[in-house]
Amino acid sequence: MIKKLPFLVVFVLLLSAFTIPSNVEKKADKVMEKFFDTDIIRKETITISEADQEKVPSRFSEENLFKVFVNNTFAGYGYIGNAPSKTATFDYLVLFDKQFIITKSKVLIYREEYGGEIGSKRWLQQFDGVAAGAKELRYNQEIIPISGATISVRNMTKAVNDLLQSISILQKQNKL
Repeated sequence: MIKKLPFLVVFVLLLSAFTIPSNVEKKADKVMEKFFDTDIIRKETITISEADQEKVPSRFSEENLFKVFVNNTFAGYGYIGNAPSKTATFDYLVLFDKQFIITKSKVLIYREEYGGEIGSKRWLQQFDGVAAGAKELRYNQEIIPISGATISVRNMTKAVNDLLQSISILQKQNKL
């Protein structure tokens, strides 16, 4: 039994790494309801094959990339991701319009004592209007640094860049 324990721990971690915790999903749903000014939101999961995932920098699970429907009308796309901070991770949501241009980004759960300023609307608005396939966003150029949140700022910027690049690659291959 003890020899099987490490395998079991790794297996459970792998399973949990590919699912969105319910508290994160609930927060994302609330953000979308407020953004779209309705409580009638439906998400339709977009599945990316393992072979296609090997070609892109972002990781897609069974539920973190989805189409968003408002009152049964297609409104755009959403992505829920997780990025590292100094000693933990944070969860975030990126909403896109129908052409995969960012319309909103939101830090859903930040688990550090310092650096939570990356969750401010003002800072996150830097990502609004950026399209998949656009020029890469650069720390301290297009993206303003935040004192005390350097690691989180860099990792959020990298996560958004990876997501935009992944979507661009999948679009060029007609997968989205």
